[in-house]
Amino acid sequence: MKLFTDPGNPHALKAVIASNIAGTVLQIQEVDRTRWTGNLPILELPSGRAIFSANAACRYLLGNKNTDDITVDEWLEWESSQLQPFLAPYIVACVGQGKKDNALFAAMFPLLEHLDKALKDRQYIVGTSVTAADIVLWSALFPLYGDSTKITDELTRYSGIVDWFQNLSTQEAFKSAIATVTKSKGVSACKASLLAQPLPLKPVIQSSPTKAQSEAGSTSSELSVSAEEVTAAISAFKDGKSPKPRTRTHPMFCRLRNWNTLYICGTDEYGTATETKALEEGLSPQQICDKYNRIHTEIYKWFEIDFDYFGRTTTPQQTVISQDIFWRLYKRNFLLTETVEQLKCQQCDKFLADRFVEGTCPLCNYDDARGDQCDKCGKLINATELKKPRCKLCNKTPVVQTSEHLFLDLPKLEPALSAFLNTIYPTDDWSNNAKVITRSWVRDGLKPRCITRDLKWGTPVPLEGFTEKVFYVWFDAPIGYLSITANYTDQWEKWWKNPEQVTLYNFMAKDNVPFHSVVFPCSLLGAEDNYTLVNHLQATEYLNYEDGKFSKSRGVGVFGNNAKDTGIPADIYRFYLLFVRPESQDSTFSWEDLMTKNNSELLNNLGNFVNRALMFVSNFFQGVMPAVEVTEEDGQLLAQINRELQAFLQCLEKVRLREGLVRILNISRLGNQYIQAQKPWVLVKGSPAEKARAGTVIGLAANVSCLLSVLVQPYMPATSSTIQQQLQAPPEVNILTDTFVCQLPAGHKIGKPSPLFQKLEASTMAELKKKFAGTQMERKEQEQKSKTPAQPVQNTPPVKVDQAEVDRLTAEVQKQGEAVRQLKTDKAEKKLVDAEVQKLLALKAQLAAAKGENPAEIIGGKGKKNKKGKK
Repeated sequence: MKLFTDPGNPHALKAVIASNIAGTVLQIQEVDRTRWTGNLPILELPSGRAIFSANAACRYLLGNKNTDDITVDEWLEWESSQLQPFLAPYIVACVGQGKKDNALFAAMFPLLEHLDKALKDRQYIVGTSVTAADIVLWSALFPLYGDSTKITDELTRYSGIVDWFQNLSTQEAFKSAIATVTKSKGVSACKASLLAQPLPLKPVIQSSPTKAQSEAGSTSSELSVSAEEVTAAISAFKDGKSPKPRTRTHPMFCRLRNWNTLYICGTDEYGTATETKALEEGLSPQQICDKYNRIHTEIYKWFEIDFDYFGRTTTPQQTVISQDIFWRLYKRNFLLTETVEQLKCQQCDKFLADRFVEGTCPLCNYDDARGDQCDKCGKLINATELKKPRCKLCNKTPVVQTSEHLFLDLPKLEPALSAFLNTIYPTDDWSNNAKVITRSWVRDGLKPRCITRDLKWGTPVPLEGFTEKVFYVWFDAPIGYLSITANYTDQWEKWWKNPEQVTLYNFMAKDNVPFHSVVFPCSLLGAEDNYTLVNHLQATEYLNYEDGKFSKSRGVGVFGNNAKDTGIPADIYRFYLLFVRPESQDSTFSWEDLMTKNNSELLNNLGNFVNRALMFVSNFFQGVMPAVEVTEEDGQLLAQINRELQAFLQCLEKVRLREGLVRILNISRLGNQYIQAQKPWVLVKGSPAEKARAGTVIGLAANVSCLLSVLVQPYMPATSSTIQQQLQAPPEVNILTDTFVCQLPAGHKIGKPSPLFQKLEASTMAELKKKFAGTQMERKEQEQKSKTPAQPVQNTPPVKVDQAEVDRLTAEVQKQGEAVRQLKTDKAEKKLVDAEVQKLLALKAQLAAAKGENPAEIIGGKGKKNKKGKK
């Protein structure tokens, strides 16, 4: 058989992969696309007949190797009739032209979600082996997922697709096909073919994303929803009921879903790092632990990170549980004794633990590596392997001497670990970097790991001959999860020795992955005491600071104890840090970007919508919720909100926190668009029927605000509380169901609305950027040189505000603004519009003065923008 194709045609992969699997000899003849009419590739059969569809060619070449033919055919039809009309033009724009088409991606998103959902907990789309469905869809997505260095955040969030694609990519039939079709050049070889291909009819997309949507990375699709979705959404809103939420004190997504949840954390206080810091500050190890546990507790309290229990590892429970696990490992022969060469500082007359040694990394030549790990390449190393080692205490060069230590026999435990990982990977969600790091450790073969240290500060080793030693912190520290729980409740074993009923999530930075995915699980598996092992391991990449890297040791960046002194509320930091959370690649904290996100997404989008909705209820309906009579038109909004709500739930369950936040912003954006389209400020002044219609619009908007108050709770708890106070929402609203239901019925009395967010000014951000530039040491030196002490940065000047007057003027500005917008919509005479604009500016100036702001900035800034014709 012969396959006619142009070079780099990704659809040719479908036939080549199928022939590789079937063992069929396929002669490939490349043709010049510019001299060829019609679609490529074409499969010529021995009989002389031809197959012009790549999907049909794939099906033919596989012969009887498929299972469940009907389901496979359904997927092939779905790929050609539903996916390709959106995927093909998007790939041409993205890969062929280097442009991103947000509208097409928004249209593609429900299709990718459909495929991602189908791949949940599955290695193949249909059955237990590769079928034509896998080959066709893998080939279709090859230009998007084939180059791992260029996969965008929008694509990596579909973890089911990513895992499935990567799994198939490792199979020889697929690897060989890539080499054949692309001449081993990968996705880049497809560009010319993509640009030359005739595209499917481009679908009509009702509207393109707004600038704000693009900036937020919005994935909200504005394609029309189905009649079935509308009917279901209306029914759920009118008749749906929420179950009663559990009693709880901490705002968490899991509790909003009514799941029984334990949320613990604590300070890891043993080890060399503690001894080092204690020496630096002239304190004892216990004193330094007390100091920093208190600091951490205060920071978490300010950020409203409310654990069920925030503990520490310097407790009797830690010693009891650690030593019990140790003895169980010892009695089951999972420990080894080896003589170790260690570095000893003759000047200090002591063996140097890993953190007391610095030097040049033997793997990447980074000249500031620690004795246990290199911060640059992330590899674990032994102190004696360092080039040019130096004692951190006296800076002298240490010498090598021997000491006897205990090792965890990881090679002996490797089969049990591999069996555990093989059961976890297909069914649970690990971040991609956690999988990659863990797989690389197992692939390279596990080595015995030393679990003791020549230190005084740590959990003592109870074995005779080793009682002068303590456990290595990365053997001991993860056991802190258990001991902290034991300090919280004497029923701790119901959580930690109950893998059948408990699902365990771990959150960390990627450099801590091996200890949580290999060392700690091996310790628990070897103990053979039915311990609960990690089901979901979520590791982030690195968060950088401005143009460099955060460095706690060097004091580069702004840290938790600094943040509360900036005048910016904790919720704003929470929002921004989750908005830029480095889930799949490194991201950057930037003061200017913080300002932009606050002003565009919180102030102008979320805050604007909630404030408009509540002000309408307050001003037009005396603060009493009007009756809501939902129409088919309203059903469109309800159905779109249900889409976003269900996507939000899926994102949070998959720990895709960034995308979950985008879904919230999509809902408030839909609400803003709905209010603007319905014009309740006009309807309320009309006939009784029009006023009733205004009530429906405003009542719906207020209920959407109530939903948003629940959705933002895990992200911005203070903001959530403020919205619910203004709504006077009952506690029963704090539960998340699968559909949007009415929580605020007609007759419900709301509280007093007020703005949720304040604008961040560029001047403030510039001051903060300057304040936190360089290292802590450099900043201290600069402060000493300064003749006058630095003034604290404040978000708003401390003035006495008459809140009643502010509320009155806010309402007046709202009404006048709606009047101006209506005149512009009606294309009224310019003189009339200008006169009303001047009234609006005067009211805004009065409002600014009432708030203690500069009215000249309001009049000058806004007036100039209007003159230039900008919105």
